[in-house]
Amino acid sequence: MSKIEVNQIDVQCGSTLTVGSSGKTVSLASGASQTGFGRTGTVDWCTTAKTTPFTATSGDGFFVNTTSGGITVTLPSSPSAGDIVAFSDYANTWDCNALSLCRNGSKINGVCQNENLTTEGSAITLIYVDGTRGWKQVNDATLNVSGNPGFIAATGGTVTTSGDFKIHTFNADGCFAVSNTFGSGVGAKVSYVVVAGGGGAPGMKTSPSPCKGEGGGGAGGFREGKQACAGYTASPLAATPCSGLPVSVQTYPISVGAGGGGGTAPGNGTSGANSIFSTITSAGGGVGGSGSNPPISGAAGGSGGGAGRSPSGPGAGNTPPTTPAQGSAGGAASCSGSGNMGGGGGGATGAGANGPSGTGGTGATSSINATPTARSTGGAGGAGGGNPGSAGAANTGNGGQAGLGPGLGPGQANGGAGGSGVVIIRYKFQ
Repeated sequence: MSKIEVNQIDVQCGSTLTVGSSGKTVSLASGASQTGFGRTGTVDWCTTAKTTPFTATSGDGFFVNTTSGGITVTLPSSPSAGDIVAFSDYANTWDCNALSLCRNGSKINGVCQNENLTTEGSAITLIYVDGTRGWKQVNDATLNVSGNPGFIAATGGTVTTSGDFKIHTFNADGCFAVSNTFGSGVGAKVSYVVVAGGGGAPGMKTSPSPCKGEGGGGAGGFREGKQACAGYTASPLAATPCSGLPVSVQTYPISVGAGGGGGTAPGNGTSGANSIFSTITSAGGGVGGSGSNPPISGAAGGSGGGAGRSPSGPGAGNTPPTTPAQGSAGGAASCSGSGNMGGGGGGATGAGANGPSGTGGTGATSSINATPTARSTGGAGGAGGGNPGSAGAANTGNGGQAGLGPGLGPGQANGGAGGSGVVIIRYKFQ
């Protein structure tokens, strides 16, 4: 094998120097480095996704995960012609949490300004050309490998739209029929709110005792999951951010729980029924407690029923347990002061108040259906008198209110029924 040792090779004439010949391979020895040749137009991909701000290095590609928020990448400083970097949307979330390009003193496409990458699922390669154009975009891939847009097609319930999102609202039992998911990932997940029926309140009993208040009905369980970039404000009970619920091509039966019945004095009420969508079950709210003989404690449920007069106790919430909790406990009864002697039913985000206040626990507000709406509020406890309790509104999962009255003398009052539940499903369709 011949060996040539020179400090410089130059073209004899013209401006083109040819190394090697057609069909031959020109290789660089192991451990040697080169300058001035540039690259072949490809990068070496770093397979550990970036989740925090970073500085790019020439010759490397980066998967950038903006699920938790926007990220800024600083381009290489003092780049040379032929320097190359690339970025890819790891979680298909750049449309809501952008990747920001900090130019670091160089132009981007001939402009002295930073740029934001906001196309979902895109990938971009930048090559530094010169001081006039700076970093120049050479390709932009915006499609999934399958070439499909990544959207769901489905029917069922009452369908409305909000921007690029479809909303399916089920006020009664039905079916959510998925006909296509167009691949996996964010495009095959939905946001959801599943609210169970609220618990009813018992009927007020006639009693010689001044302590005859009954407990308010507990709210139906409230469960929510928010898909990545779902375009709405979720409740505090939404599951892990950007979790959503995966769906596949099939029909999902939807069960919407009925509200529990209010008791006709002197009878007791009933607990609310469960609501179900796929793997998500919200438990019906517990019926309010009663001061009957023997006393009946408030029932456990999505949220627990409030206690009636002693020794009736309140019902536990978040039963069976979920994470985040689907509801709260009911309040205790009181035999002092004036007002509502029974405890309030628990709500989605707050326990029922103890008597004599006896107000129902706070619900949860979500704008999944494009309008901020409070659901799963506990029913108020009741005091003596003859005024009936009010029912929870339909499709709210609110607990029924116990009977109220102006005085503490003998009297009977019917308890209010719990409100029925609702199932709402939201996804991006275009």
